[in-house]
Amino acid sequence: MAMPEVSETDADFAIIVYREDERWDAEVLPEAVTEDLNGLIRALRQQPSIAGTIGFAGVADDFFVAVRVIGSQVSVLLSDIAAAAEGDPLAISVLEYLDIPVPDEEDIDQILPAGDLSIFADLGLDEMDLAAISSDMEMYPDEAVEAIAARLGFGPAMERALDIALGG
Repeated sequence: MAMPEVSETDADFAIIVYREDERWDAEVLPEAVTEDLNGLIRALRQQPSIAGTIGFAGVADDFFVAVRVIGSQVSVLLSDIAAAAEGDPLAISVLEYLDIPVPDEEDIDQILPAGDLSIFADLGLDEMDLAAISSDMEMYPDEAVEAIAARLGFGPAMERALDIALGG
């Protein structure tokens, strides 16, 4: 029996990334934080880190959310605004946090990210590259998150965490 690829799963995931002793580490968060942005932010605030904490949540094969908490500053990115239009609770909570109205489904004909595209600019991933990864229709959320992690220098840690989160 062939095992499905990680990207073919329909599982949600939540991962926290932080720096400890000058190296990046990533751990799986409870899947329940994929239902609400405030829960994800609370989980990120519980992990102290020199460079702040980064969280990624992926919902099914549809979209991902990236959150970065540095002190009291919170930056948020939703990879596809259409997820909110389709009624996903996490995507809706992200748009509410960003004070962006939830669009009508018929008004969306492409993948459009919403939020802070400069969320990782200081770590070496500029807005254009992040927008390209976010809107790549060929990538599943876990693949997009892995691509971002590789660019930011914590690819192996993210890959291990995703394997655990997705049962790979």
